Amino acid sequence: MSNTEGFERVNKSKFIVVGLLLLAIASYLTFDLGQYITLEFAQSRLASIQQFKGENFGLTALIYFLGYVAVVALSIPGAVIVTLLGGAVFGVLWGSLIVSFASSIGATLAFLVSRLLLRDWVQAKFADYLAPVNKGIEKDGNFYLFSIRMVPLFPFFMVNLLMGLTSIPAASFYIVSQVGMLLGTVVYVNAGSELAQITSLSGLVSAPLILSFVLLGVFPLLAKSFIAFIGRNKIMKKFAKPKKFDANVVVIGAGSAGLVTALIVAGAKAKVVLIEKHKMGGDCLNTGCVPSKAIIRSGRIMSYIRRAEEFGIEGAQAQVNFAQVMRRVQGIIKAIEPHDSVERFTSLGVECVIGEARIESPYTVSVNGRRINTRSIVLATGARPLLPPIPGLEQIDYLTSDSIWSLQELPSRLLIVGGGPIGCELAQAFSNLGSQVTQVDMAERIMPREDEEVSELVMQQFKRQGINVLTGHRLLKFGSADGESYMEAEHQDKTVRVEFDKVLLAVGRKANVEGFGLEDLKLVLNKQGTVQVNEYLQTSYPNIYACGDVTGPYQFTHMASFQAWFASLNSMLGGLWRSKVNYNVVPWATFTDPEVARVGLSEQEAIDQNIAYEVTRYEMDHHDRSLADGEAHGFIKILTVPGKDKILGVTIVGYHAGEQIGEFVFAMTHGMGLKKISAVTHIYPTLLEANKFAANAWRSARLPQKYFPLAEKFFKWRRG
Repeated sequence: MSNTEGFERVNKSKFIVVGLLLLAIASYLTFDLGQYITLEFAQSRLASIQQFKGENFGLTALIYFLGYVAVVALSIPGAVIVTLLGGAVFGVLWGSLIVSFASSIGATLAFLVSRLLLRDWVQAKFADYLAPVNKGIEKDGNFYLFSIRMVPLFPFFMVNLLMGLTSIPAASFYIVSQVGMLLGTVVYVNAGSELAQITSLSGLVSAPLILSFVLLGVFPLLAKSFIAFIGRNKIMKKFAKPKKFDANVVVIGAGSAGLVTALIVAGAKAKVVLIEKHKMGGDCLNTGCVPSKAIIRSGRIMSYIRRAEEFGIEGAQAQVNFAQVMRRVQGIIKAIEPHDSVERFTSLGVECVIGEARIESPYTVSVNGRRINTRSIVLATGARPLLPPIPGLEQIDYLTSDSIWSLQELPSRLLIVGGGPIGCELAQAFSNLGSQVTQVDMAERIMPREDEEVSELVMQQFKRQGINVLTGHRLLKFGSADGESYMEAEHQDKTVRVEFDKVLLAVGRKANVEGFGLEDLKLVLNKQGTVQVNEYLQTSYPNIYACGDVTGPYQFTHMASFQAWFASLNSMLGGLWRSKVNYNVVPWATFTDPEVARVGLSEQEAIDQNIAYEVTRYEMDHHDRSLADGEAHGFIKILTVPGKDKILGVTIVGYHAGEQIGEFVFAMTHGMGLKKISAVTHIYPTLLEANKFAANAWRSARLPQKYFPLAEKFFKWRRG
C-alpha cells in the first residue's frame, strides 16, 4: 500500500469516527440521555431492573456491558452511577467482573479515538514540549499509568484521552488499565450493593479511603525508585567501603571534561585528585581542536594569497614551508599549555598526578603504587581515532588525527578516509597548503549530519579548489606495489584505485574504556562502546560518573565542558542532591571554508522526526559586509514553530559561521525567539548583522498583507 493510500485510509477513518461522535453527542443532547445516568433514576428503576435480571440474566448483563462501554468510550459523565448500578444489580462478584472488563474496553476505545483524531496534530504542534514526556512514557509509561489508575482523584476519562496522545502501546494501555482499575472497581461495586441507601455521591468514599487510594497509586513509583536504589547499592555490597576517604572525587583524564570537573570540585573546596597518564589538556589541546585550527589558519592564509588578485593585489606569491607550519602549530600548543598545566591546576587546589590510573573498586583508585580511597570517581578518559577493519591496513604507514602532527614534510598526494568534520577540515587545510588531496567516504555525501544542501555547497567548494571527493565508495583494501601505496574501493560495482603518499584515517572516534579496570568491574557500556550513563551521568555504579567523549552522545569539547558541570556537582554531593543533564541546545561548527555551524534541528531531522516547522532563509550574497570582504556566499536557515517565532534550529553556512551562530545559541538557551533578535541593534557593517536581517525576514513574511489596501487608502485620505 502506498503512502497516499495509507493517508486516505486514515483520513477516511477519522471522518467516520468524527461522524459517529457527532451522532452520539447529538443523540445524547436531543433525547436528554443524561437523565438516565443519575443517582435518582438508578434508585427509582432498581427494583424493575433487578426483576428483569432475575428473568434474563444473560441479556441484562449484555445490555449493561454494552451500555457501560459506550458511556466510557464516549467520555460521558456518569460512570460512577453506572458502576454503582452494576453492584446493586449483579452483586459484588459478577458486578466487579462485568464492570472491570467493560470499563477497560471502553477506556481503550476512548484512548484509540483520541490517538486517531488528535495525537499526530498534538505531537507535531508541541514537539519540543512533549519530547521529555514521550521519553518518560517510553521508559516508564506503564508505571505512570498504573499509579494514576489506582487513584480515584484523577478523572478516568481525562486519563484515557491524554494517554491516547502519547506513544504508549494500546495493548499495554488496556492491560495496565484492567489491572490498575480493579481495586477501585471492587470498592465502587461493593458500595453499589447498598445503592438504595446511598443519598449522596460525595459521601460515598471516605477521606481515609481516598488517602489509601493515593498511597496505593504512589506505591508503584516509590517501589520502582526503591528497587532502583536497591539495585544500585546491591552492586556496591561486594566492595568494602572505607571508613575514611582520601578524596571526595577522583577524576581520571585531564582533557576538557576532566579539567573542568576538577576545577569545579576544587572551587567548591572539596578534595579532588586529577589523574592523567599522558598530557594535560587531552586531545583538544594536543591533537585536536588547537592544532587543527592552527593548521587551518595557515592553509587559509595561503588560499588568500592565491586569491590576492580578487582584492586588487597583483604579483602576490608565497611558498609553503611545511616544517615551519608545523613548528607554528606546536608553538601555539606550547602557548596554551600553561592554561591546562599541572602548575596552574595545583595552584587552584587540584591535586594532579601523572600516571596510569586503575580502578580497583568503586571506592579505590590506584596510581603509581598509591591507593586513593574516594567517595566518587569521574571517568573523563576521552576517545581515540577509530581504525577501520580494512584488509592491508597494517601493511601501510597510516596517519590518524593523533599522529598527523608529527609530519615534517607536506605529502604530495594525501588520501583522507572519512567525510565527517575532522576529515573535511584537514582535507581542505592540506589542499590549501599544496597537497593533492583525495577524500573518500562510504556515505553518499560528505558531512552527512547536515542537510543535503549544506553538504553540496561545501563539496562544490572542495571540488573548485581541486580536492578529489569520492563519495559512495566502499573501501576494499590497502596495499603497496612497486613502492607505491594504494587504496581500492568499490563504487557502482566497479573497483576504483587511488595511489597516495600518505593516508589519514578519520572515520570516527572510539571511547577509551580499556586498560584501567572497567573490564573487571563489568561496567555497562552502550552498543557504540561508550560508557552508559543515566540523566545524572551516573554509570551502572552509583558513585562512578562519566562525562565527555568517553560517554557521548556528542563528542565536542564544549559539550564535554557542559557535561563536566553536572558530573562535578553530582559526584561531589553523592546523592544528597542531583542535577539532570539536558541536551536541549547543542551547537557545533565545522571549520571548513565556508564554515558550517548549527544549533538545534536541521531540516532533515525535523522531517525524520515528523516535527512541523517553517523555514526562514537569508542569503549571505545580499549582505554588505560579506560583499566587502569578498565572502558573499552561504546562507542562514532558521526553523521555527509554525505561526510562532520560537526557534527549533539554525544552520549557518558562510564566512565565520561559527562565530555568527552564537546569538542564536544564546536565544534558544534562554527561550527567546526571532522577535527578540530583530529588536536588537547590531553594528553596521558586521557579519552579526545578518542575524537581524534573517529575523526581519521572518517578520516580513508574516506582515498582514490583507490590510495593506486599507492602509493605502488611509494614507491617501491623510494626504487630502
